[in-house]
Amino acid sequence: MGRSSNVGSAPSGNDSANCGKWPLVVGERRINGHLLARLIGPEADGRPYYLALARAVSGLILDGRVPTFTRLPAERDLAAALGVSRNTVTAAYTWLRENGFLDSRRGAGSWTVLPDSGTGTGSGVLMPHTDTVDLGVAAPAAVDGIQRAARLAVDQLAAHVGGIGYNPRGLPELRHAIARRYVERGLPTDPEQIFVTSGAMHAVALLMDMLTEPGDSLLMESPSYPHALDAARRLDVRVRTAGVTPSGWDMDHVLDAFRRARPAVAYLIPDFQNPTGVLMDDRERAAVAAEARRAGSALIVDEGVAELAIDSGDLPAPLAAHDTDGRVFTVGSAAKTFWGGLRIGWVRTTPPMVERLTTARQRLDLSSSLLDQLTVTHLLADTLRIRAERSRQLRRNRDALVTALREHLPDWEFTRPSGGMVLWAGLPRAAATALGESAARHGVHLAPGPLFGADGTLERRVRLAYAHPPEVLAEGVRRLARAWAETLSRPGAARRGLYG
Repeated sequence: MGRSSNVGSAPSGNDSANCGKWPLVVGERRINGHLLARLIGPEADGRPYYLALARAVSGLILDGRVPTFTRLPAERDLAAALGVSRNTVTAAYTWLRENGFLDSRRGAGSWTVLPDSGTGTGSGVLMPHTDTVDLGVAAPAAVDGIQRAARLAVDQLAAHVGGIGYNPRGLPELRHAIARRYVERGLPTDPEQIFVTSGAMHAVALLMDMLTEPGDSLLMESPSYPHALDAARRLDVRVRTAGVTPSGWDMDHVLDAFRRARPAVAYLIPDFQNPTGVLMDDRERAAVAAEARRAGSALIVDEGVAELAIDSGDLPAPLAAHDTDGRVFTVGSAAKTFWGGLRIGWVRTTPPMVERLTTARQRLDLSSSLLDQLTVTHLLADTLRIRAERSRQLRRNRDALVTALREHLPDWEFTRPSGGMVLWAGLPRAAATALGESAARHGVHLAPGPLFGADGTLERRVRLAYAHPPEVLAEGVRRLARAWAETLSRPGAARRGLYG
């Protein structure tokens, strides 16, 4: 295998007896008894207690809050942290082994794994069928005014066609417009700090490649954006994860990950996180920036939907406001605010890093589309109106989706997001992949939870996008309810429900 697979004293990825069982990207992961006990918290509620404890741990694994191939604490350590007998923890670990959540080797301890459910992670989130209701792709229609902006861009071509058409750092007027928008958000920024890319994922992949060396650790949220996970998997790095729940970031876990892994880079989505929709507050942003600074880690901060607040209230300052030494790389994009057809993204960083990025990008491309850059420049001048328009659309759509879910799928759990474009729904049973297959037969495309996990977890979650008008969303949920009923009636659904 091309990447390290060692987890504590667990067998290596080259162990022929375990070939295919171990993930391609994994670092040494451990969790101590006190942290696991805090994560278990009130989840272990019921009798017999060992079974409640085992189910709570399996739930943490399925939700990705405890990654697979994480070494669990010794039985006596967890028993002391929970204030229970060692026999209770022994019985819980036995249940986890018997049900496929724990593997062990004498002298090496026990580490988390996933049961073999016989399912994959499904197809990618950008591959819906044309005849379906698409609840999977978070891509809105173009904003009003985009055609006018495009016409103005065409009118400006005469001033540019005499040149070669390449702007490796980005069109100067666009860099000025982007910098001005950061200033309006309270973050002093010069145009020389802006590097224009061909979309946000171009920026993320370029940064990950430039900021890591083979064998480095790269910290990701769990769950996280699938295409960012794919970009990390293509590198010769060890991917570590820190949990995000529908209530927000597990900050003890996040900060502990910086201390233990000392990652070269961490990729975070602090604004209406994809897929959970949660918003990181100012205190948490300051804590992450400070811990990353102590660990010597760079931060790639994805602000792709930072402009898409729905509910009123003051938004936190950009995470880069807490940057003191140029370690925060802020990624922005025109796709969600304006339209996905405009393949323009950007990085806010220091002027020296702009020069490094300019050199690095030439391995991939030479410049972003001139017409797209001119169009986005005009749209940025109208950002306040466009934000208000998007907010109205998204509020209407989100509320329609919430109403439909409560009517047709009342046993599903979710937190109403205050911004962004997606809702992270919890299923009563761990059957997200099977539901995705049933939904396709009923004419609905959705994004099963495992797409957003680094290691196939999150079978109790699906991400639902509310990019479509209310009537389309309502019809999609009606079809989804029929698909869920079919999923529960299929052989094996009750077995999978055991793990929920």
